[in-house]
Amino acid sequence: MSPALEGAGSAGPAVEGAGSAGPALEVVRAGALTTVQDAGRTGWAHLGVPRAGALDGPALRLANRLVGNAPDAAVLETTATGCAVRVTGARPVLAVVGGAGCRVTVDGRPAAWGAPVRVPPGAVLEAGPAVQGLRGYLAFAGGLVPEPVLGSRSADLLSGLGPPVLREGDVLPLGPALSSLAPHADTVPWPGAPAELVLPLHPGPRDGWFTERALRTLASAAYRVSERSNRVGLRTEGGPALERAVEGELPSEGMVLGAVQVPPDGLPVVFLNDHPTTGGYPVVGVVAEAALARAAQAVPGTPVRFVRA
Repeated sequence: MSPALEGAGSAGPAVEGAGSAGPALEVVRAGALTTVQDAGRTGWAHLGVPRAGALDGPALRLANRLVGNAPDAAVLETTATGCAVRVTGARPVLAVVGGAGCRVTVDGRPAAWGAPVRVPPGAVLEAGPAVQGLRGYLAFAGGLVPEPVLGSRSADLLSGLGPPVLREGDVLPLGPALSSLAPHADTVPWPGAPAELVLPLHPGPRDGWFTERALRTLASAAYRVSERSNRVGLRTEGGPALERAVEGELPSEGMVLGAVQVPPDGLPVVFLNDHPTTGGYPVVGVVAEAALARAAQAVPGTPVRFVRA
């Protein structure tokens, strides 16, 4: 995984919004790539604004449910190396670390992973490096409340909208806990990281730009997740290049979440949440959104297969 590719637009401290006088989080260890994410910035693609939002939507919703938040409350999304934050303010904060499996500690003492943990004022909650999966999610009762941009608190690494990538010393305010949504104290099963990433593919709109042999290859070949993957797209490697039937390039056209674009090297790229809203390389097919959460947890080297939906 290449944090450098993902960190565009990361300069500057995290922006504090409403509620900054109350409980907050101070970043003690930012990790390779930690961002604020919620359910995403929908409805702006016609203006060139990507969706952004948590790559693993089910993990976002489950983490929020466990601390009594609304499903779309903003959380921290970590990449591979985890992060550590200190709770500031006068009261304890209920938190949960989920998504990628990792060691969890509170002030150095072991704490539960995937279940609610009460973090005292001044204590440091740390999510260690991922031991299974790739992206972790840290939810806190009340949710993170940096200033929203176009209706979302998500960091968009392609456009630079929303809070920047976290750095040590940044402070993020928390909202008030929602007493009407009781936290769930019990542990729940979390999906594991995929040993193999199987992506159902709806052909088109530009599958006609590829030879019949290329389309058969796509349906049978084994690729791998490339370490050059990021929040913009899951890049593949290790499989055969797809042969073109049409030379040249397309004029730029609209791109959707899950589009499988084929650049000149012939290796498919699956567009994820920070994808550009337009592009000129042909799209051989589209992966349904429901299948993309597993892509968020696929570590570099994971086998990838495309199957006709």
